[in-house]
Amino acid sequence: MDKKVREAIRYLGFGRNTVDEQTLAMISDSFRELKQAADPKSIYRIFDFKQYSDTKIMAGNLKIESRNLGKNLKGCEQVIFFGATLGTGVDTLLRRYTIADMAKTVVLQACAAAVLEEYCDMCQEKIGEALRKENKYLRPRFSPGYGDFGMEYQEALIRMLDCAKRIGLTMTGGAMMVPTKSVTAVIGVSPTEEKCHIKGCESCEKKDCIYRRDTE
Repeated sequence: MDKKVREAIRYLGFGRNTVDEQTLAMISDSFRELKQAADPKSIYRIFDFKQYSDTKIMAGNLKIESRNLGKNLKGCEQVIFFGATLGTGVDTLLRRYTIADMAKTVVLQACAAAVLEEYCDMCQEKIGEALRKENKYLRPRFSPGYGDFGMEYQEALIRMLDCAKRIGLTMTGGAMMVPTKSVTAVIGVSPTEEKCHIKGCESCEKKDCIYRRDTE
């Protein structure tokens, strides 16, 4: 079972339970349809970074207060603001199944999240390869909503990346991203390479969440 399928199963909340053959077949079909519908795009910018305390950060001209993000970025000299989306075709696909088949919609949502995660990993690896030539190293992505890094910073990241113009990613008045299968994140840039495993689930304090990665 490949990583993308395992991620989809995690998003579906199976935990350690066995996944039935019907669900596995639906997952396979969903990935096939998503491959046709998705038009993934990404954007990133590198900003100067200062850390004034464990909780107070200045990235570019954006002031951020977050203990969890501060811990993730400790020792960094720059930060990357990153945005990515699977495009409007995935939203169209999801709306079509929402009308006709809610079970398939749930599976599609999970698979789309796994596809987006895989795409972001690929983008980050490419960025990391370029920066390693300058003896700079990346920390794991840290998105608004992780730990105490508030969702209210989402709008600022989208604006500072010019996501609307560059990749077609916007935010509604209700703070929903459009297209829905999109993500923003902060990535630390460090002068030293460290073995760091702090990612979304591992940094979150909700230990009983059914969507949590198995970190043991």
